[in-house]
Amino acid sequence: MTTQTTDIHSNIDALIQHIEHAFATGKATDIADCYSDGGMLLPPGLDFINGKEEIQAFWQEAIDMGIKQLKLDVITIEQHGDTAIEMSHYTMLGDGDQLIDRGKGIVIWKYEQDNWKLFRDIWTTSLPQYPTN
Repeated sequence: MTTQTTDIHSNIDALIQHIEHAFATGKATDIADCYSDGGMLLPPGLDFINGKEEIQAFWQEAIDMGIKQLKLDVITIEQHGDTAIEMSHYTMLGDGDQLIDRGKGIVIWKYEQDNWKLFRDIWTTSLPQYPTN
């Protein structure tokens, strides 16, 4: 096991900027490349999405449905050897900066082949699920 020694915050911030840019340009392949080979999504309302191919297809469908921008705001990152746990807020926007979703998430990152990669990615909306009176 090799432990990553560079500044984890800078590394993950750069990857997050890459992911945000990939959403803005509609490139699901670039998003999927940020995940480890054994990466997994745990989206709300769906079963596990396994591996880069399924992850790319999931994000491509999200882009095709109208997500034009993803903003990620990291709250904390805790490194534990070759893994790290990130807690963050997200905002998904459509055309004209229309709010699609806003919520929170946890990502488990893994340091593989001299790079940090998303290993487990789970999120949930903070928007009301039911109409309020």
